[in-house]
Amino acid sequence: MDVYDAVKSRRAVRGFTDEPVPVEVLQRVLDAARWAPSGSNLQPWRIYVVTGEPLERLKKLATERVAAGDPWDEREYQLYPRELKSPYVERRSEFGRERYSALGIEREDWEARQRAAIANWDCFGAPAALFCYIDRDLGRPQWADVGMYLQTVMLLLRAEGLHSCPQMAWSQVRETVADVVQPPDELMLFCGMSIGYQDPGESYIRTGRAPLEETVSFVSD
Repeated sequence: MDVYDAVKSRRAVRGFTDEPVPVEVLQRVLDAARWAPSGSNLQPWRIYVVTGEPLERLKKLATERVAAGDPWDEREYQLYPRELKSPYVERRSEFGRERYSALGIEREDWEARQRAAIANWDCFGAPAALFCYIDRDLGRPQWADVGMYLQTVMLLLRAEGLHSCPQMAWSQVRETVADVVQPPDELMLFCGMSIGYQDPGESYIRTGRAPLEETVSFVSD
């Protein structure tokens, strides 16, 4: 797949088939992703790939916990600033409107919104999941490195005909994830990522992007 096609076709898929993802494909993707850039070559990501029975067990534990209304685990990082300013607050609101509109859910239908949210912890039906950790002692530049690594993984997945959905929602049940993957204490969960083949029956609206001139300035002669 052409790199431009991979970038433009990559999106957060929220509906997967149960077709297994061959382990050799996941290994090929993650072997290539090792070459993602990182400052001073620290390679700050630590990845756990979960499939099969362990993933089914994790899905069951997480969805049951959320459905029972158990308190969230406290995130170990701040997801958004407490006061999200313009234009970011408008972009976030528009995303939420588009997301629930695609599902036919009204803004006021809180129960339907909750049901849609719970699908996160079922990996939207995906047969494979990746969990990305970072050492607690590392700083903001290393978090940027992790972002570049995850983008590299997602583009390589597209080259293999696969889709993905990065999910910071998993950090809200990080202790449940830790029960399954058993990370060392010095690691902090950043996000999960559902991986699989897109369900052709999934309803979605392609989220828009700001026009180029809103986010890019060319400085030249």
